[in-house]
Amino acid sequence: MRKDREYSDIPGTYVFDPHHSRMGYRLNMFCMSLNQEANRDEFRADPAAYLDRFPMTVEQRAAVENRDWVGMLRLGGNIYYTFKIAIFDGLTMQGVGGKMSGVSEAQFKQMMIDGGRPPEGNRFEHEWGAESSNNCTDSKGA
Repeated sequence: MRKDREYSDIPGTYVFDPHHSRMGYRLNMFCMSLNQEANRDEFRADPAAYLDRFPMTVEQRAAVENRDWVGMLRLGGNIYYTFKIAIFDGLTMQGVGGKMSGVSEAQFKQMMIDGGRPPEGNRFEHEWGAESSNNCTDSKGA
């Protein structure tokens, strides 16, 4: 991740800026291909062969294969594009949000009903006190 932007100091923030766009181009083109039924059918029939058509990095491909939702974003995926994989898998937005947050879909829904994620651990790293810096986790798409 870039270190030269103001938002680089916010853990778990993957801004789809020009750098991220270039980094994730092939990953995002794979995701966009799932808009067409014929492509979804090919992917369903032989995922490895279908993924071979998109020269992603080894890390990007592994993130797709493992459905590492946060990993896809970290590696240049656009949330709107990567969600096409979730739809392919029959997941809801709340289901993916839960996986990205390390909680169940029901827990994620309740967290949103209750007002969203607590701000602790989600602020700029430079604002963290010594005791709270160990409390922030960066989910790996549990």
